Amino acid sequence: PACGLVTGLASGKVIADRAYDADSLHDTILDEGGQPVIPPRRHRKYQHSYDKIAYRQRWGIEGFFAKLKQWRRIATRYDKLAATFLGFVKLVSIMLWLK
Repeated sequence: PACGLVTGLASGKVIADRAYDADSLHDTILDEGGQPVIPPRRHRKYQHSYDKIAYRQRWGIEGFFAKLKQWRRIATRYDKLAATFLGFVKLVSIMLWLK
């Protein structure tokens, strides 16, 4: 399923968790011109290299989304219109940034 998401997208780096470490996904990312930033699973015979600094920065993004989901209106998406929902995401993002 993850290969279908990456196919056709031009990206610089594709950052994913260790669970997405598969040869087919690596090959798809490389074919699209990207760089996979996925740590190898421990049982692999060949432990490929990855950008450890970029992978560490992934946690900042995941932490931000976790804080966004603490707002019930955003987590459950009460708004019918995408523009209204995006407005509240921006408002909460500003509030979190000012905190």
